[in-house]
Amino acid sequence: MTSLADFSVEEFARHIEARGYKPAHAARVLKAFYEGDGSADFDALKLPSGLAEHLRGFANGCEIATRQQAEDGTVKVLLRLADGRTVEAVMMTNFAPDSAAGCVSSQVGCAMGCDFCATTKTGFERNLTAGEMVGQFLAVRREAAMAGRRLQTLVFMGMGEPMLNLDAVLEAVRRIAPNGMGNLGWRQITVSTVGIVPGIDAMAAADLNIHLAVSLHAPDDATRARLLPAGKRFRVEDILAAADRYQAKTKRIVTIQYCLLKGVNDSPAQAHQLAALLKGRRMHVNLLRYNPTGTSLSGAAYAGADEETAMAFLKVLRESGAVAHFRRPRGRDIDAACGQLRKRAGDAR
Repeated sequence: MTSLADFSVEEFARHIEARGYKPAHAARVLKAFYEGDGSADFDALKLPSGLAEHLRGFANGCEIATRQQAEDGTVKVLLRLADGRTVEAVMMTNFAPDSAAGCVSSQVGCAMGCDFCATTKTGFERNLTAGEMVGQFLAVRREAAMAGRRLQTLVFMGMGEPMLNLDAVLEAVRRIAPNGMGNLGWRQITVSTVGIVPGIDAMAAADLNIHLAVSLHAPDDATRARLLPAGKRFRVEDILAAADRYQAKTKRIVTIQYCLLKGVNDSPAQAHQLAALLKGRRMHVNLLRYNPTGTSLSGAAYAGADEETAMAFLKVLRESGAVAHFRRPRGRDIDAACGQLRKRAGDAR
């Protein structure tokens, strides 16, 4: 273990007890570590002789390899891990001048193969540990603080598929959310998935009171399978049924992510299809404007839907009774799309 972010309170208590220190110091040390966004003045804690020195032997866990800042205040960082690999995390400014949102990765690379995503071009390397995800959260919160903002929400929607590394993701949530640790709050955290049905059910069973977002991107199985290979395994109806179960268990409204791609999934017929699927379901539709990533693995060059088509799509959903809106695009003047910065930096192995 290289960072205090690698420990739960119980694990750290055992760690210091094995070195002759009282386990009761664990909670106090970790509280100071999280309050300092990954650093702390251990001498000020008046710890037993030798313990503060031992704590200084822990690294921060990840360091900034590359940093980009957009005109709108969005900051994207490429973080280098202890083994030299890199992952992306983002701090996004909210409309309120004193608040921010964060996005972190769950894997180095991704195995999902989504055709319009930059991350898929670099392939999958490994799962991240809970500590590495916590390290991203702390880095994003530092960026927010430097911008005079408070990080209010966090989404696991960066590189990787969280449901394929769910145990570590949920352990990271257990360190980020509670008082005495990350103190972000359970309801402030969202985990996104391309629709891994067993993962959705497992997250519901964990009962952590966090939010679920489903990257649907098409209302029919054929179009979805073309865009997301996972669509060949999990049907749209099965994914929405799993989302229904999650909502029933947690009482958290599920978000449906839908990236509008010109001539692919943006037709009026597809808007009506999506509206029909959501009829009677209390879910929020988050429409996304595409940030081009170049030629895809299949050789396609995707473009975002034009404004008239996009607004017509939104109108169909709203007239059907669906709660739908466009997510405000951020960081368009930097490598904001998932995987772009890492690919540009040439850090994929």
